Amino acid sequence: MLRRLSIRNYVLISSLDIELGAGMAVFTGETGAGKSILLDALGLALGARGVSGVVARGSGRASVVALFDIAGAEPVRALLDQHDLDHGGELLLRRVIGADGRSRAFVNDTPTGIALLRSIGGLLVEIDGQSEPGGLLDAAGHLAMLDDFAGHGPARESLAQAHAAWRAAEAAQQEAAAAQEASRREEDYLRHAVAELEALAPACGEEARRAAVRATLMNGQKIAEALQAAGAEIGSEGGVGARLRAARRTVERAAPAGGGTLDGLLDSLERAAIEAEEAEGALEAALRALESDPGRLEAVEERLFSLRAAARKHRTEPDALVPLLGRLQGELEAIEGGAGRLAALGAETETARTRYRDEASALSEARRRAAAALDEAVAGELAPLKLERARFGTAIAPVTDGAESRSGIDRCRFMLSTDPGAEPQPLAKVASGGERARLLLALRVCLARAAGLSTLVFDEIDRGIGGAVADAVGERLARLAQDVQVLVVTHSPQVAARGDRHYRVTRSEGEEGATAQVVLLSDAQRQEEIARMLSGAQVTEEARAAAGSLLARGGA
Repeated sequence: MLRRLSIRNYVLISSLDIELGAGMAVFTGETGAGKSILLDALGLALGARGVSGVVARGSGRASVVALFDIAGAEPVRALLDQHDLDHGGELLLRRVIGADGRSRAFVNDTPTGIALLRSIGGLLVEIDGQSEPGGLLDAAGHLAMLDDFAGHGPARESLAQAHAAWRAAEAAQQEAAAAQEASRREEDYLRHAVAELEALAPACGEEARRAAVRATLMNGQKIAEALQAAGAEIGSEGGVGARLRAARRTVERAAPAGGGTLDGLLDSLERAAIEAEEAEGALEAALRALESDPGRLEAVEERLFSLRAAARKHRTEPDALVPLLGRLQGELEAIEGGAGRLAALGAETETARTRYRDEASALSEARRRAAAALDEAVAGELAPLKLERARFGTAIAPVTDGAESRSGIDRCRFMLSTDPGAEPQPLAKVASGGERARLLLALRVCLARAAGLSTLVFDEIDRGIGGAVADAVGERLARLAQDVQVLVVTHSPQVAARGDRHYRVTRSEGEEGATAQVVLLSDAQRQEEIARMLSGAQVTEEARAAAGSLLARGGA
């Protein structure tokens, strides 16, 4: 709800602060007094295009500030959150335009772009059915309005969730199918690589071990000569072990005479003999090994070549061949099991799609019933507004395949024919001027709680009408004001008498040019203003009495 409008140096207005409240506020005044300037200024604060000509003469800049109460205005609060703009229960929209035509926009004193300001303003105020996002002439919002009219909120939300689940399942299936196709292109390579590595059967640390053996074998001749020389030394004169045992037997014969003092020596000689015999055996074994497998070096070199060649082929190290084999085996198993997973994902997608289609079809049927109810409700409002020849209709058509959305499978557009024999056309094409304003009023009355807007503005909705029709317009505006804030610029006394607040716009001429003022009228001043509207420049007692009657009937 718009609580305050502050205007500085804008066209004819040098300084103006208007306090507003709930219900219906009417603005009256002579033609040319500046009533439309107020709406233009408000539009500027809501993101309308600014031009340099609006800056008052002699001023460097013009500014308009609109203060809104946004408690409970969830769409607006969500948009502010989306753009990280602080807010509480109030929202301040400010627009500043320089004399050169450049403008700046602020939301709660935070600089922002004009496009965002316009988006926020479009969620708060609609001025005379303007074709902005959220307006009645914007077909993009008709389906949501129909759903709100019929109370389809829970079904629409459930449908949006079903659509999201369907698309998510579909995306997962497509991703898995693409991965499966890419993997299948690699399947032949994987099978060949796995078979090759399995035949090679690499072992962890094998390269280092075989390299050490190779180094040993490559020096086999030198080693053999050294072993033979060592064997000759050990084996001379019967061998070291034999000589040690002979020495032990000699000491052993003298041991009884020593009274146990030679026992330790006997043990040492025994151990030495044993170790010498073991060394002789190891030496002989080493020599036999060198002599028994003359082709071992070739075999070791071939194995090392195979390991290193496989590592180069896979651009890795020989020690990494074992984990590489495990990974390739896993990828091959995934390909072999991928068909089953893809089938499962396909089943999930079909289940989600079926759920969406079922809910969408059910909501579509409910929408067709709601459309008939809305058409009937609007038809009941047209005749009193002198639109008895007009025919309003809610056209619902299916979307094309592939165009299903979170909103369902329907397209919706409000249509109108102003002549019984004419084909219905979209509202924006056939409705214009006062006729458009009255038609939108009828529609707004039926959709009062559905739009989500907090403020509706009508500029001379009574243009070209009077008497009973003007009274019907006033009655409907007052009814509409029970649900949303309504601001009306009017020349009709019947409409003005229905207002909860009455502002008079006047224009005065001074040395520095014309200026416009806006005054909130008291009860007595209201009666006088409505009497002026009834009788013209010369207010008669009869006009005052008629004004009092209108005010009494309007509930003022």
